[in-house]
Amino acid sequence: MKRLVHKTFWKNFKFKYKLTVVNENTLEEVVGIHVSKLNGLSVLLLACSVIFLVAALIIVFTPLRNYLPGYMNSEIRAQVVENALRADSLAEALNRQNLYIMNIQDIISGRVRTDTVNSMDSLTSLRTEELMSRSQEEERFRDEYERKERYNLRSVSERTEVTGLIFYRPSRGMITVGFKPEEKHFGVDLATSSGGSILSALDGTVVFAAFTIEYGYVIQVQHVQNFMTVYKNCGALIKHAGDKVKGGEVIALTGKADKMHAEPHFHFELWHRGQAIDPAKYIVF
Repeated sequence: MKRLVHKTFWKNFKFKYKLTVVNENTLEEVVGIHVSKLNGLSVLLLACSVIFLVAALIIVFTPLRNYLPGYMNSEIRAQVVENALRADSLAEALNRQNLYIMNIQDIISGRVRTDTVNSMDSLTSLRTEELMSRSQEEERFRDEYERKERYNLRSVSERTEVTGLIFYRPSRGMITVGFKPEEKHFGVDLATSSGGSILSALDGTVVFAAFTIEYGYVIQVQHVQNFMTVYKNCGALIKHAGDKVKGGEVIALTGKADKMHAEPHFHFELWHRGQAIDPAKYIVF
């Protein structure tokens, strides 16, 4: 019985049908095609195979393959990194241009006297919150805070002089491990994206830039007023020892995740006169 059913199925599957095109006026047969279900399935599979082969050839031998995950070549990847660095540089240049225009407006309006600055560039670099008008709420908060901390000896002794300095955020990310000097952790760990930009916190000179076994790529920058910043666990270095850098300039790139951390991160330290200080007190991460 099963054999009979199987034979009937294949016979039905191979049974040919005649498709005929007839002239309506003369009833003459114009075209006649004998087609079976097996022929139709074969033609459909052949058409799908041809379409798939053509699509594969187009992807392999054209630049479209660069849009597929994992197929980006080294040249395209280098261009992406270069464009990212250029975008950061353009954003920094635009920011400094805006500050430059604001400084000109302040000088014209009389808020800043021309004999108090050496040049427009120095005013742009050392622009502080004193150039902006304070609101009444801010004035009340400042007065209340100064009144409470006036006799706090600890806050007076721990205060570090940062007159005229504006710290740039070294990278975008959330603090995963804070400043813990009692545990020999003299900085903060930031969770970042792989291949992101690491910026110099201040203007300065690169005094060390090399690969270390314990911390990977490390770069140190010496700044004015005896400040020094240290950037550890970098993925790649952009600047070298002896290079002059500006605040907010890209000096390195973030690395990838390792065995100790599930996500990409880098370590940032801020030193003043040979003593580590909490970066979160001077930089808004």
